[in-house]
Amino acid sequence: MNDEESAREAHEKRPERALVIVAHPDDADFGAAGTMARWTRAGTEAWLVCCTSGDAGADDPRTDPLELARRREAEQRAAAEVVGYGGVTFLHRPDGALENDLALREQLVRVIREFRPDAVLTMDPTVVIHNDSYVQHVDHRQAGQAALDAVYPAARNPMAFPHLALQEGLEPHSVRWLYLFFSERTTAWVDISATLDVKLAALRCHASQLRQPEELEESITSWAREDGAAIGGSAAESFRVVEIG
Repeated sequence: MNDEESAREAHEKRPERALVIVAHPDDADFGAAGTMARWTRAGTEAWLVCCTSGDAGADDPRTDPLELARRREAEQRAAAEVVGYGGVTFLHRPDGALENDLALREQLVRVIREFRPDAVLTMDPTVVIHNDSYVQHVDHRQAGQAALDAVYPAARNPMAFPHLALQEGLEPHSVRWLYLFFSERTTAWVDISATLDVKLAALRCHASQLRQPEELEESITSWAREDGAAIGGSAAESFRVVEIG
């Protein structure tokens, strides 16, 4: 570890209200469950949005997508309870065909104006190839970009989707912080030493997706330890943090 790395400090900011926006059930638990568990246990009010219900997440093409969607929604609700979210909103967009279109952004703006978070957490949409070994799912990039576009400028702009204010009473809202996970431009590390076990427990809820659960837990723990080493801790999650002016 070089001098710059050894000087890093754990990210200690904690939003009072945090909204997590992802593409599929289980995305949030892979990306930010340790952080969200730490924050909710310290008093943060949190809500989760899944743009799809994961209806394409099976190996057998004969799988009933509606039944799979119902199962994956139930798994995500169980995981959200483990982490400490107040609830989950499913937008029921098609898995594998998610588009950052006007309709999706309107749905996200509605949730943002309803929940009025200080911080929004989502996938970094600028990452396509991660560490020369992982291709970020197109739905991840679309969900991340839609979340960013909903946060700024749409959610704070009175002229964006004016019917939300005029007919539904949902006034504009300005989000202050963005936390982007699955990023290659990390600027903050949140110590999850005390909540890594919660992250693993949340991931276990996604039984339909766990082909080799023991190997997955080993990988998740290894990645958390790598991030933890950056701040001299035993486990961490990393983010690209943006303060919106």
